Amino acid sequence: MAVPKKKTSKSKRDMRRSHDALVAPGMSICSQCQEPKQSHRACTSCGTYKGKEIVGTEE
Repeated sequence: MAVPKKKTSKSKRDMRRSHDALVAPGMSICSQCQEPKQSHRACTSCGTYKGKEIVGTEE
């Protein structure tokens, strides 16, 4: 069975984990309703994408 020869230091362990942090998704403003929305996705409030209605919304 493989066993580490030396203890991994806190510095090495933390350097390895440096890329594991969560990143907030990119947000943009909808051109129709001016609400914040995720980039490259249909707006959740008005249902448009690139100026065209994609998803019908209940009003």
